[in-house]
Amino acid sequence: MDDWLERAARLRQWSRSGVRAPHKPLLLLYALGRWQRDADGELRYSAVEGDLQRLLVEYGPANRTSPAYPFHHLVSDGVWEVRTDRGPGSPGSGVGELRAAGASGRLAPGLRQALRREPDLLARMARVLLDLHFPPSLHGDLCEAVGLELEPAEAGPYARVPRRRRDPGMRERVLTAYEYQCAFCGYDGVIDAAPVGLEAAHVRWWAFDGPDDVDNGLCLCSLHHKLFDKGVLGVGDGHRVLVSERFVGRGTAAREHVLVLAGRAVIGPQREGDRVADAHRAWHRDQVFRGSPREPAFP
Repeated sequence: MDDWLERAARLRQWSRSGVRAPHKPLLLLYALGRWQRDADGELRYSAVEGDLQRLLVEYGPANRTSPAYPFHHLVSDGVWEVRTDRGPGSPGSGVGELRAAGASGRLAPGLRQALRREPDLLARMARVLLDLHFPPSLHGDLCEAVGLELEPAEAGPYARVPRRRRDPGMRERVLTAYEYQCAFCGYDGVIDAAPVGLEAAHVRWWAFDGPDDVDNGLCLCSLHHKLFDKGVLGVGDGHRVLVSERFVGRGTAAREHVLVLAGRAVIGPQREGDRVADAHRAWHRDQVFRGSPREPAFP
């Protein structure tokens, strides 16, 4: 099992210098989800291209890319194989080549055997990919998108896969710094004296070497945390809220909870030195925030 977990972890090479390129992890997660439903099935490129493109659009970086590239190149990681109507081997990384050759992909034979032999392996591989490439706020949505069903108990240790340990004290430090209110909308709900619906968001994702420091954190309500990690919201110069032009919301709730935030000053923190560091803001703007920001809602 350890070897396959380490191979999944080594897909991290796609993320050099903080640049997000989760193309291979997304394809492998999709393949694991399909294997869970049909262990003997193959993924014909022309049939799954649309699904893979949607995953890249929703969970990949803002720049557009083709699913043909990981479909071809994942073979080199030893977890994937491609064959065409002519036989084994990928015809190349071009969309036209894969379509014309009738290319199909599936998990490598050794990995399929290991998954049948060790029932825990699929969930552990999925957890490695999720933890190394995506923030926790997106894990559930991503599993649903690729058709993976993971039980909470399946989040066990990864054996010898090297991993950083999160600082459990970060959440309390960030919430204290922002006086237990959402830095975007000011929500400050409590129940029985305990904050509810407030979370500590990493600006530079922990999966991409973001530190567990207050100046890499924001206290956000659950809604704005999810939108922040999906690239709808960001923090711009002058520590003002950015709202993506790509976000569309026509109803009253979307206007009052999202669109109205454009250009609004971030609320907090108490100490100037705890404000989000410029380097972390820049990483989020480049790697997560989608498109251009809207004009301020109130000039």
